[in-house]
Amino acid sequence: MPGPLTATPKLWNAKSARLRCVGIREEAPDVRTFRFEAEDGSWFSYRPGQFVTLELPVGPQPVLRTYTLASTPSRPHHAKITAKAQKDSVGTRWLFGRLRVGDALTAHGPSGRFSLLDHPAEHYLFLSAGSGATPMMSMARWLFDTAPQTDVVYIHFARRPQDLLFRSELGYMAEAASGLRPRFVVTGAPAGEGWTSGRLDRALLSALCPDIAGRAVFCCGPDRFMDVARRLAAELGVPAARWHEESFGATPAPVPAVSPIAPPVEAEGMQVAFARSGRRAAVLPGQTVLEAAEGCGLRIPTACRQGLCGTCLVRKLKGEVRMEHNGGIAEDEIAEGWILACCSQPESALVEVEV
Repeated sequence: MPGPLTATPKLWNAKSARLRCVGIREEAPDVRTFRFEAEDGSWFSYRPGQFVTLELPVGPQPVLRTYTLASTPSRPHHAKITAKAQKDSVGTRWLFGRLRVGDALTAHGPSGRFSLLDHPAEHYLFLSAGSGATPMMSMARWLFDTAPQTDVVYIHFARRPQDLLFRSELGYMAEAASGLRPRFVVTGAPAGEGWTSGRLDRALLSALCPDIAGRAVFCCGPDRFMDVARRLAAELGVPAARWHEESFGATPAPVPAVSPIAPPVEAEGMQVAFARSGRRAAVLPGQTVLEAAEGCGLRIPTACRQGLCGTCLVRKLKGEVRMEHNGGIAEDEIAEGWILACCSQPESALVEVEV
């Protein structure tokens, strides 16, 4: 339960934190919202549109999955994820079938640069399909609480009317916040009360948002949807600098087997030292800190293995690395000495990390 109100509340920082489920809500067929509180009673602190990585105890080793926070940091006592369980989704199916109110999970994050706070503008278009609505809802809720007059056109696509996410809440928000204009599109059914029928094309996008060229566009959804939306936005005059999209990219690379015994350390060459565990490993050119850890039996939580999700964030204590990430770490974190283990290659004889 959250702790008592204090003048200076403790702020949650989920580089690794335990979250307890305090509510589960059905949103649509195969879509549920899971509401969490921090076990230590701290307040949630993140940027609207960011995501976290959850450790899900699916098997002998946890499965790590990333989920956007659909909630807003302006309501800091709880955080929400809204997830859709696909037929072949191992992690989300576990959430639906096994997670109960009162259960706790380990979370890593928050991560991601898909936030209107990182790309401020006077006029926005939030464009989403399916569960891509979750970061849009986080940003819409933030604006509703902090700047309700902000000019936002919110367009959401779904296959069926019952699949439209957050329609009732957005309707309420639009009545109370004069700047928000929600638009709903159903692709597989006739038009009805409160939604348009059609597919994403130039004519429909122009009709729903005639002044798109003057807006900062945030887009999230299936890859094919975003490909079409990106092309249409460019054709309608949206500069590349005002186009922002969220995608977790390709399927994560397979995790190599972890040896339970540390390999011998060569006298020469580059080495990675793991301060907390007291282990040390030799690394070959091109190997990453994550691979060095796995090679000597250490587990650093990781999900995407592409420098995107931010799950493998570790603090570097000594040495130099070359880190080629894809947005999973912020500049202020780099300045504080943090690195992403999955995409950091040692460049000095010794690199020491806090693992």
